[in-house]
Amino acid sequence: MLELEEILLTKEEMESIKLKDFDKMEQIEAAQKMNTSQSTFQRILASARGKVSEAIVRGKALKIEK
Repeated sequence: MLELEEILLTKEEMESIKLKDFDKMEQIEAAQKMNTSQSTFQRILASARGKVSEAIVRGKALKIEK
């Protein structure tokens, strides 16, 4: 089987995508749930979405931090 290059998604990045995109939570509410500021939440979410996009477009594997 082909070995894929991995992209590591941190726990925080995974949680941000879950809350905003999967659970459809508003950004303010999601930031509060993660006990972070709205601007920090936005940076985490942008990083997560960038990594997911790269994995899809470039055919890389996503590894989620434990």
